[in-house]
Amino acid sequence: MGEDWLEALRGDLAAPGFLALKAFLDKEWKSAKVFPPKEDIYSFSRLSKLDEVKLVIIGQDPYHQPGQAHGLSFSVRKGVQVPPSLRNIYKEIKIEYPSFEVPKNGDLTSLATQGVLLLNTSLTVRANTAASHSKAGWEPFTRSILRLLGHPSSTAGGKGKVFMCWGKHAEKALEGAGVDEKTNLVLRSVHPSPLSASRGFFETGHFKEADEWLKERWGADGGVDWTRAGRD
Repeated sequence: MGEDWLEALRGDLAAPGFLALKAFLDKEWKSAKVFPPKEDIYSFSRLSKLDEVKLVIIGQDPYHQPGQAHGLSFSVRKGVQVPPSLRNIYKEIKIEYPSFEVPKNGDLTSLATQGVLLLNTSLTVRANTAASHSKAGWEPFTRSILRLLGHPSSTAGGKGKVFMCWGKHAEKALEGAGVDEKTNLVLRSVHPSPLSASRGFFETGHFKEADEWLKERWGADGGVDWTRAGRD
């Protein structure tokens, strides 16, 4: 875990619930295949510095097929087929930014390094079993991260952050964290999954709205270049 995140979350990491989660994971690693690899569980914290986070995209749990998950919500490793939800995310970016060339690559590291926190509410999953760690104890920890980021005092100068809330699961996570909507911008839509994307994900204009809002508060260089998604 990145040192800045480690310091900010030290109390949560020592909480009884988190220690129970660690014991659960120790058993899982001995008896089953778990994704992402141990060294990638907290990769979001190494790619997105705590005081540089300006936008949060909330996912549910990691992809559960081999070679996909690497610690960033909605993102997959280079060389892995782009999942359907991410294809729809690319489709919406293309709608808002016609010059965007949709990549065959699904690695969103280029967004994470711009201050976009790609955070799942569960940080691990058993292979081939979706949501298998959803009640293992991750949610209180990731809710603390959202609470930390969503508090009015979390950004120097009160600049605020954007929270992209896609689907009921993300909305529940955001509500549980008590994210302040006076300081921050919350953009809600249905999930980009093929099961729901056509019912309100497309043509929202949220990516462009987020970029413009951030530039107003963080300065001309404070936006997000969405056309870099899947690049670098």
